[in-house]
Amino acid sequence: MSNGHKHTDEELVILLKENDMVAFKEIYVRYWYDLYLISNKRLRSKEASEEIIQNFFTLFWINRKKINIRGALKAYLHTSIRYSVIDYLAREATRNNYLELLSFSYTETANTTEETVFLHEVEDGINQVISKLPAKCRRVFELSRQHHKSNKEIAELLGISEKTVENHITNALKLFRLHFKEVLIASSFAWLLF
Repeated sequence: MSNGHKHTDEELVILLKENDMVAFKEIYVRYWYDLYLISNKRLRSKEASEEIIQNFFTLFWINRKKINIRGALKAYLHTSIRYSVIDYLAREATRNNYLELLSFSYTETANTTEETVFLHEVEDGINQVISKLPAKCRRVFELSRQHHKSNKEIAELLGISEKTVENHITNALKLFRLHFKEVLIASSFAWLLF
C-alpha cells in the first residue's frame, strides 16, 4: 500500500488478504470507535468492550485469508461485533450461573430430602469434574469461576494468551456438560449451571 490516499473498503479487504499490515491498520483506525460504541452500548463496560474489540481484530488479522466478506465491510464488522458481544454475554451468564450454583445455601431454603441429596450430588459432581481437569485448565477455570478474574487478568497472571484462557474455559465447560447431561435434562435446576 504505497500510495497515500485513503482506500475504499473493498480495496482494503483485497490488500488485507495480501497480508498488507497498513491496510489492516487503516481498517482498525476507521472502524475501531464505531465497533467500540456498539459493544459498549450493550455492555456498558469500557474494559469488556475494549477486550472484545481487541480480540476481534486479533482474530480478524489471523484469519484474514479465510474471511469471506459479502457486501459492505462496515456491515460485516458490525455484525461480527454484535456476535462477539452475544458470545461474551453468554460466557458471563454461564459464569454467573455457575457461581450462583456454588453459592447456593442449603439453609436458606426449605429443601426436601430429595432436593438436598440432589444438591449434594451436583456439588460432588462439580468437584469431581474440577479434579479431573488438567492442571493448567483447572487453574484457569478456578481463577475465572471462583475468583471472578477476567480472561485478560488470567492471561496476565499465568503468562498465556487470552485465546488460550478461553480455550481452557471452553474445554472445562464441555466436561461439565458431559458430566451433568443426564442429571440436568431431568432437573429443574438445569438453568443454574447452563
